[in-house]
Amino acid sequence: MRLARTVAEVRSMLAEERAAGRSIGLVPTMGAFHAGHLALMAASRERDDLTVVSLFVNPAQFGPSEDLARYPRDEAGDAATAEAAGVELLFIPPVDEMYPPGFDTWVDPGELATVLEGAVRPGHFRGVATVCTRLFSIARPARAYFGRKDAQQVAVVKQVVRDLALPPEIVACPTVRDPDGLALSSRNAYLSAEERTMALTLPRALQAGLEAHLAGLDAVAVARPMLDAMPGLGVDYVAVADLDGPTLAAAIRIGSTRLIDNVRLEDPERG
Repeated sequence: MRLARTVAEVRSMLAEERAAGRSIGLVPTMGAFHAGHLALMAASRERDDLTVVSLFVNPAQFGPSEDLARYPRDEAGDAATAEAAGVELLFIPPVDEMYPPGFDTWVDPGELATVLEGAVRPGHFRGVATVCTRLFSIARPARAYFGRKDAQQVAVVKQVVRDLALPPEIVACPTVRDPDGLALSSRNAYLSAEERTMALTLPRALQAGLEAHLAGLDAVAVARPMLDAMPGLGVDYVAVADLDGPTLAAAIRIGSTRLIDNVRLEDPERG
């Protein structure tokens, strides 16, 4: 596996591959790799000739009171994990490489970025859209891979690619869960044992909402009370929205940890 820290290095390393007609898959990440990230890498390796993984904790998508400073970081461990997964190129840029001095061009995804996560975290999706557009320009992948756990992010990125006529196909991969149903997230590491047990209310409420929907009932009216009834759990939202298809989405807070999850209301087996 090759390691790059600058835009110039990535472009140089990929030039020969691109000239040879090899397809490039990109997996954008913020590190702290878990089985969900590995599933994205495996999806790329299955479809593409060369897999590039970016590891960049993007400050532009964190608000002033969010967890940028304490976000899990393990560069050496992540590099070893990526290499073992067969990744050909790992891109770990410093902040001033992604946002050079004088950087002042931002991608505003519009209305979709103002609801749900966008309402709770103003400016979040501007940061996501901008960094993804930068990464697509740098790596020029044929495909880019994202997890369905961040369903609104998938919808925003797909919209940006469509509206700006960007080249990559956006591949949304199913949410990866622990055996007890909790969606894998780097932020799960923040949870105490007791908090993790509380967090299971989230996937259980969403599943109950899905079953209600399939029975012709109101998914939100079933899921929301389950979350509200859990002491110590705060609810930011529970809503049905078109997020790359009809989706029941929710965000909760347990102590200082914020978790999101969702279920598709059509073709739920797709994650």
